[in-house]
Amino acid sequence: MTIPRMRHRIAITIAVISGLALFSTLPAHAQQASSRAIVSKIVPRYPDLARNMHIEGTTKLAVMVAPDGKVKSISAVGGSPILLKAAQDAVEKWRWAPAPHESTEQVELHFQPE
Repeated sequence: MTIPRMRHRIAITIAVISGLALFSTLPAHAQQASSRAIVSKIVPRYPDLARNMHIEGTTKLAVMVAPDGKVKSISAVGGSPILLKAAQDAVEKWRWAPAPHESTEQVELHFQPE
């Protein structure tokens, strides 16, 4: 096997392993990646358009939470735009435990047709 071909195989292997490591951390439902507890959650409504089109998947949000636990802002990190709107609408109503400072919480929501 030639050196360029070996390098190509190594690069592909690294990319596949990196991708598997990323997606192996996805939970079954909602996940919060921080120590700040969620006090109140609203379950997102599965969009009719997504249901009709058989769209399912994971949305990822970065949520800026104020010291009082209320959502200040939400940024979409990844996911279908159809699912992201439903995720953002629900998460903006969530409440976290109070803290001495604001924090950014990572939230993943999984959508599957019923």
